[in-house]
Amino acid sequence: MPLVFGVSMLTFFLGSLVPGDAARAILGLNADPDAVATLHHQLGLDRPLWDQYWSWLIRALHGDLGTSVASGSEIWSDLGARLPVTLWLIGGSVLVAAIVGVTLGVTAALRAGFVGRLVDVVALLGASVPVFWFALLLVTVFAVELRVFPAIGYVPLSQSPGQWASSLALPVLTLGLTSSAAIAKQTRDGVRTQMQRDYVLMLRARGVPERTIVFKHVLRNAGAPVVTLLGLLVVGMLGGTVLVEQVFVLPGLGGLAVDATRAHDIPEVQGVTVLFTMIIVTVNLAVELIHRGLDPKARA
Repeated sequence: MPLVFGVSMLTFFLGSLVPGDAARAILGLNADPDAVATLHHQLGLDRPLWDQYWSWLIRALHGDLGTSVASGSEIWSDLGARLPVTLWLIGGSVLVAAIVGVTLGVTAALRAGFVGRLVDVVALLGASVPVFWFALLLVTVFAVELRVFPAIGYVPLSQSPGQWASSLALPVLTLGLTSSAAIAKQTRDGVRTQMQRDYVLMLRARGVPERTIVFKHVLRNAGAPVVTLLGLLVVGMLGGTVLVEQVFVLPGLGGLAVDATRAHDIPEVQGVTVLFTMIIVTVNLAVELIHRGLDPKARA
């Protein structure tokens, strides 16, 4: 709760420093000054900043995030309509990053030499390549040249599961593949470290198959740092959705944040920020719980 409160307060006061205001955005730059002043008063923008924030905070504590200054719609309604798109995008990206990253990491750990160096190169490229450039590259190859997936747009799952999966394919691959490189490197280093431990030698001496040693024992002990990294990547993906949703024209929370910022719609920006912060807190809690499941020492 202190984190949510601190982020909301910081966002509110930083948003007030952005040039312009909602009244100017609604009426236009050439609007009559008297009309702007009237709208200022109607929106409460002529009140002190601390008073505006306090009023918003009291309503938020009662579950009311207010209404959008630009559209007049309920902010909870806007968030609820766009949240599933962002959650599907992040969930699919995490799944792709985990599968590709762990597979590459385990392969590189068990097969040193060229494969290990290849993972290093992939990790370096994944950390260096801008997300928007990789997104445009995927659009060029799979949407323009091969015509396998659509370049832009989103189809709800209830409307058509096939088209829904197709519309999310390129955005998910964009975030997932750029994040998988770090997972691969962390998994490779963790598996290599665990393979040198005494318990692995004892399991081999008892005749336990190598596959069982790797997937039942080694990966479990090497999984805690990977889970931590996945949690950090989810936080980074929340920022990445702002850009990816703009590139692929997805109606998610990232696009809502951009549109609200352009319109100087502070209540809408506040709503998105609070929801993002709550997601981050939830992810951090999930990482802690998974740690306790993987590592008995954490439970102690």
